[in-house]
Amino acid sequence: MRYIQKAEYGVPPSTSIDESDPLFVQAIARAMQVLSTFHEAGKPLTLNEIAAAGGMGKSAAQRVVHTLRQLGYIDRDADDRGYVPGIRILDHTRDYLRMNPLVARASPVLMELRRNVRERVDLSLRDGLRLVYAARLQSKRETFFATLVGQSVPIYCTSGGRAVMAHMSDAEVDEIIERSVRREITPKTITDPAAIRAKVQEARENGYALALEEVLQGEIAIATALVAPDGTPLGAIHIAGSLSEWDADSFCRRFAPLAGEAAGAINRF
Repeated sequence: MRYIQKAEYGVPPSTSIDESDPLFVQAIARAMQVLSTFHEAGKPLTLNEIAAAGGMGKSAAQRVVHTLRQLGYIDRDADDRGYVPGIRILDHTRDYLRMNPLVARASPVLMELRRNVRERVDLSLRDGLRLVYAARLQSKRETFFATLVGQSVPIYCTSGGRAVMAHMSDAEVDEIIERSVRREITPKTITDPAAIRAKVQEARENGYALALEEVLQGEIAIATALVAPDGTPLGAIHIAGSLSEWDADSFCRRFAPLAGEAAGAINRF
């Protein structure tokens, strides 16, 4: 079996898989691949769909699905139309969030920031070429899906990604740009390498990064980086609003200082 990692928003896998490693357990990899087939699914999946998306035969998929269902990690949907993730997956999400020291120390700062800005506040963590949302404190406008943790976005075209890249060398930024599958998520998504580099430089000079409608139409977002003691960027704090209520200059004047203060408070721990 070939282990296949799913891509989201055109982001290629962030880790390479060495199946020749004697410690690599194929059965575990197969189980994780079955669970990964749900990442972009919009409905319950049939066994055939899981097998096809997971790159394995139907018989192998059936055994894995049966095992995971017995353990509570996969279930039948309420209308018996196919398979869906099981409730026990949430146990592992909780474990990650409560045991991640950055998330733990950021949480009270994020809640205070949300009270002050009254717009959506997010915490994202870097995973290769993408940022994964570990906290999302919604605003009055948000839809259900916009508030879910675990959503991910590419580094190359997001405010958080540019805030992260602003703390990297030019060579590291170039590598990210080259490895990213740069595609237009919206008509405003910046994909040109020179334009992306200019946005990163702008973030270095301003101390925050700005993105306008590059992932979601009508959205304005600014971000500041969260860094390790050695300066390595770990993720970002985002503040997002609606362009129907804010212009870019007013939004940045109002919220950039608050985002910077919040990031500074977290980084000082």
